[in-house]
Amino acid sequence: MKRLDLIRHLEAHGCEFLREGGNHTIYVNRKTRKSSAIGRHREIIDFMARKICKDLEVPPP
Repeated sequence: MKRLDLIRHLEAHGCEFLREGGNHTIYVNRKTRKSSAIGRHREIIDFMARKICKDLEVPPP
């Protein structure tokens, strides 16, 4: 899955950008107080996209 598609999906479900790390972007779901790191690759494998969604407690894409 494309990284930008994953970010759009997360933001559509209430997640927000928190900060940039060294090699990752950190997103947070303020409702559930959960956060997750998204690698800065153009493509994110489907397993990792599902894990990020699970960490942030949003439905998988």
